[in-house]
Amino acid sequence: MTALTGGGLLLRSFRRHRGRLSAATALLCGHQAAETLVPVLIGVTIDQAVSTGDTTRILLWLAVLAALFTSLTICWRFGARLGVVAQQRETHQLRIEVVSRVLDPRGHRTGQRAGEIMQIATSDAERAMSAMHATALVPAAATALTVAAVSLLTINVPLGLAVLVGVPVLVAILQMLGPLLTRRAAAAQEAAGHTTALATDLVRGVRALRGIGAQDSAATAYRRSSRTTLAASLRAATTNGVYQGTSAAVSGLFLAAVAGFAGWLAVEGTITIGELITVVGLAQFIAEPVRLLAIAGQLLANARASASRVAALLSAPTVLTPGTRTGPLPDRGVTIDGVTYRTLTGLDLAVGPGETLGVVGYEQRDCDALVDLLSGTVPPDEYEGTITIGGVPATELELATGRREVLVEHHDVALFEGTLRTNLMSDEPSGALRAAAAEDIVAAHPDGLDHPVADRGITLSGGQRQRIGLARALAAAPPVLVLRDPTTAVDAMTEERIAHGIAELRGDASTVLITSSPALLAVADRVVVIADGKVVATGTHTELSEVDARYQEAVLR
Repeated sequence: MTALTGGGLLLRSFRRHRGRLSAATALLCGHQAAETLVPVLIGVTIDQAVSTGDTTRILLWLAVLAALFTSLTICWRFGARLGVVAQQRETHQLRIEVVSRVLDPRGHRTGQRAGEIMQIATSDAERAMSAMHATALVPAAATALTVAAVSLLTINVPLGLAVLVGVPVLVAILQMLGPLLTRRAAAAQEAAGHTTALATDLVRGVRALRGIGAQDSAATAYRRSSRTTLAASLRAATTNGVYQGTSAAVSGLFLAAVAGFAGWLAVEGTITIGELITVVGLAQFIAEPVRLLAIAGQLLANARASASRVAALLSAPTVLTPGTRTGPLPDRGVTIDGVTYRTLTGLDLAVGPGETLGVVGYEQRDCDALVDLLSGTVPPDEYEGTITIGGVPATELELATGRREVLVEHHDVALFEGTLRTNLMSDEPSGALRAAAAEDIVAAHPDGLDHPVADRGITLSGGQRQRIGLARALAAAPPVLVLRDPTTAVDAMTEERIAHGIAELRGDASTVLITSSPALLAVADRVVVIADGKVVATGTHTELSEVDARYQEAVLR
């Protein structure tokens, strides 16, 4: 499939709203044509009515002017409305596409952090769709210039030719700055995305930074990134300022020359007073469509830069290529056979139906690699060996089926803004809350399960977040549940309750406990020890505690 480009994305958006955009453009062209005719009709009124003192003609031409102003008002109101509706709807649609792409369970290979993606989904999506406004402005401005040129040609051919030749030359000169505007805008947006991503990371890890005393270093890093963004933004703003200033100065000088030439013709008697007023009025008015063309060029430059960033995200290749097999599966449990991935070397590991397996990793990077494999987020071409889920190779399973069979609850619990109930995602969570020793969290608040939870659960303590996350995983009741260090933020008594609660609630289901907690390992049917990327010991927690000195050092407290 051909990768989506920024230009392709803009064309696709235009096609989706071609009806509204066509109507908006037509109405805005009508508005600009009516605006252009105002000085023409004023000049005609002076020559045909005011100079003759004919009251009837004055009233007639005043009525014509009133009708003209009514028309331009209606055209502007409905044309602008249709354009804004098309732009906002497409911006909304684009944001939905970006979020859907980011939430695609197959993953994406963009290399971008959460803050950068947020920048693309918000600012870049909005800037990209400003191209709709720009494309409506161009024909509207062209209509105004055409009507003005025809009017001037009617009054005096040299005047009309001056406009017909001079305006395109002005526009061409201004457009020479377009590529520079695009480059500067893209650089500023990319720098802003990096800074936003860094800010997101720092806010998320502020407690950890304070704990290790690294807040000053973090602030220095953010200050450096912010200054880079400021410099890029100032360069883009300077270029935009030069562009706007140049367009205003050049068009102003040109229009002054046109008005001066018309005045000389009026002194010679070549044109009437009404025609002179029309020429002067048009000379002043032409600045507006020329300004619109300048604005359109600036908007299109920024839109192309943002559209390219959005298109790059939307067309990013997926990480996973899942199979097509769905349930029910012939067996339960997970088997890892001879898998080599990152620090794991020929790892053999299996959890059978109804088994609670404890996993102790002497090195955290081995545990990280194992969790990634069990999460189903590693593409098959990045590891060697076989992973089997429910008796079926994981590569053959449809993605939803595999993740429905194996649920991994990571150590870093993700809670969402809402309530305890919406975060637990269960109609009847009482058993899971009891097993996770989280009943006191619900009982502590008058609203119970309807107690509000802030974004990322920041209104809860670390232990409360961890227990709510554990309760949510237990309430899902998957055939295989993988828990990574689920009790690091609770006290020893609570940890003991949780260990027995998990063992009781999971019953005949398979559970993998990746932990060094003796309380959790004690309820496991079997414990495997991983060192140097492979299994080096197997037994019960009691057996290993008695004979393995390194296990004792790592686990017993």
